[in-house]
Amino acid sequence: MYEKELRGILKQNGADLVGFSCVEDKLPEELSEYKYAVTIVRRLSRAVTDTIKGAPSMIYFQHYRITNTKLDLLALDAVSFIEKKGYYALPIAASQSTPDSKEEYRGVFPHKTAAVMSGLGFIGKSGILITNKYGSFVRLATVLTDMPLEPSGKVQTSKCGECTICRDACPAHAITGKEYIPGQPRKEILDAKKCSEHMKTYRNIGRGAVCGICMSVCPFNKKNNILGEDNENIAEKQ
Repeated sequence: MYEKELRGILKQNGADLVGFSCVEDKLPEELSEYKYAVTIVRRLSRAVTDTIKGAPSMIYFQHYRITNTKLDLLALDAVSFIEKKGYYALPIAASQSTPDSKEEYRGVFPHKTAAVMSGLGFIGKSGILITNKYGSFVRLATVLTDMPLEPSGKVQTSKCGECTICRDACPAHAITGKEYIPGQPRKEILDAKKCSEHMKTYRNIGRGAVCGICMSVCPFNKKNNILGEDNENIAEKQ
């Protein structure tokens, strides 16, 4: 009912991809009133990601930070639209972390969960989202809501196959190389503690807040290796 209008507003304001999903069975109890999610995607500049050569760059950190800010502003646009329609909306920041989480190194709600359920991509062996249109060169924000939304696509399985490039490139040895299976614990494919602790070694780059190496080496980012027409675009044509 509202999907086309909301997608149009977000894209006009700078979103590259927009997805909708029902996340009712994925929410913690304290967020159970919000059964639906809006996923907002901004792609990262290829020129910027090219500066990640075995270590993050200051250019990447600055781009990462401003992209997160843009996503948070887009999330506010979604909140404004939803509330004007008489529903509740809870924005989840692009870069999130909470000391109150039951699991260490986890935010209020994982953006990737909503993104996958909206059909925008799949979880790679690196533990990050790989989109059909932009590979892993993306950042995400999420808005949880009680506004009924029709899912924009189908859940996709991993397309990593035998590839272990991200595992081999990870300086923290945090990636196991196992293919992600929906519903399995994150620790099966990624040791988040090792990842976080290694990022802190780049204190001269954004105070140790970024890395991006696994993202930068993913073969799905090659210009001639787009996975095909993404579900989000298909939804727009319906």
